[in-house]
Amino acid sequence: MKTLAKLIATFFGLGYFPVAPGTLASLSFLLLRRFLLPYFPPLSLDLGLFFIFLLVGAWASQVFALLKNKNDPRQIVIDEVCGQSLAIMALPSSPINLLLAFIFFRGLDIIKPYPINKLEKIKGGWGIMADDVAAGLFARFLLLIYFLIF
Repeated sequence: MKTLAKLIATFFGLGYFPVAPGTLASLSFLLLRRFLLPYFPPLSLDLGLFFIFLLVGAWASQVFALLKNKNDPRQIVIDEVCGQSLAIMALPSSPINLLLAFIFFRGLDIIKPYPINKLEKIKGGWGIMADDVAAGLFARFLLLIYFLIF
């Protein structure tokens, strides 16, 4: 179970990348989404992926954090994948949509404006996931505003 938790929490080892592992994991997920589902994916698939990432990610993050004896080890990147999946939910996989979603999500995840920053205080696997899910939700709202204007 420890090996499975490590594999999930680090999104198949990408969390061990020495520079910007969260950014790499987000980008990798977007590329997978783009090339595996090049057109408009069904909402049920996007919802399913999000909830799998959320539930399994919370469990794996909790196990991995306990193994590392840290609250939120930098190797955990499943939270970024989960938040990114929320930001692009039910969007056509066009390059511009994915690029905007990536920029909005990563920007919010790195800057962590209020109230996203308050979610970092939650302990355990759910706390690890919470700020990235919030950043994904905020990124999604920014995308909706963008689509309404342009």
